Amino acid sequence: MEQRFLGRTGLKVSELCLGAMTFGGATDEQTARQMLDTFVDSGGTFVDTADGYAGGASEEILGRWIKERSRDDLVLATKVFHRTGPGPNDHGGGRKHILSSVEASLRRLGTDYIDLYQLHVFDDATPLEETLSTLNTLVTSGKVRFVGASSYSGWQLQKALDLARQHGWEPYVCLQPLYNLLDREVEWELLPLCQSEGLGLIAWSPLRTGFLSGRYRRGTPAPLKDTRIEHLNNSGDQIWANYATERTWRVIDVVEDVARQAGKTVAQVSLRWLLQRPGVTAPIIGARTFAHFQDNLGAVGWSLTAQQMNQLTTVTDQRLPYPYDVISMFSRHR
Repeated sequence: MEQRFLGRTGLKVSELCLGAMTFGGATDEQTARQMLDTFVDSGGTFVDTADGYAGGASEEILGRWIKERSRDDLVLATKVFHRTGPGPNDHGGGRKHILSSVEASLRRLGTDYIDLYQLHVFDDATPLEETLSTLNTLVTSGKVRFVGASSYSGWQLQKALDLARQHGWEPYVCLQPLYNLLDREVEWELLPLCQSEGLGLIAWSPLRTGFLSGRYRRGTPAPLKDTRIEHLNNSGDQIWANYATERTWRVIDVVEDVARQAGKTVAQVSLRWLLQRPGVTAPIIGARTFAHFQDNLGAVGWSLTAQQMNQLTTVTDQRLPYPYDVISMFSRHR
């Protein structure tokens, strides 16, 4: 597996990141350990979790597994923001919650440092200076190596970077946004911002809740049994309503065609497209089953042709909204 620098940092991470969101929930510990062992044996080094995944069970499973591995060979990422208890300060990006959460994550993970600590969501109720200064304290104390963000808008991310620069605080070094063949809005502002400011980009939901996994195709009448969409209950119904559209089926038709040309699976082609997009450091693969995980690993070690990349990019292009449409008409590239 190829190793890539995370943004402008000197930290190298594997080109696939193993997402542990399902560990302790839909994925039992035995299967999770099998995935982790196979991932590392395949050259993977980058693992992402969060304190809110399965009520902390995801971090606990990782912690027990890490004890049997060389900690310094791994790049371990986790996140903070979501509710971890019933108290009024048990969620968000405030100093009290971050400081208590990082200690809890360190205990669950069984480690004395976190390589990448990320704000799961922008907190509009807490002054950004409070969040950033607290994260800076974690870096200077040695408990955290680098900091990043996940669900931020363009102005929120740029403000965070500017404040860090102004105060001499540790800046965000990467962004973890939604990005896949069906969701390309990140390209309007967030991806150019990351490229301009030198941030790495690790994409979550690269197979869009299974729509790009090969299990769904034109004519599928409803979410399939025992799939991620079905397990999401009400939110899964909303995802199905939003994505079970003619545009999605048209995209899947082309992905299937490219997969036949390349002799690969739909999931592998969908992941490979992301791996070859400018500015992307690593897609996060988060399969529930070992079979799906093995399929995802097949996205590395080969390349889509320029023609195949163009096929996939063209069919998923969307009309740009204002002001991106006007800006693109007059853009001047060096």
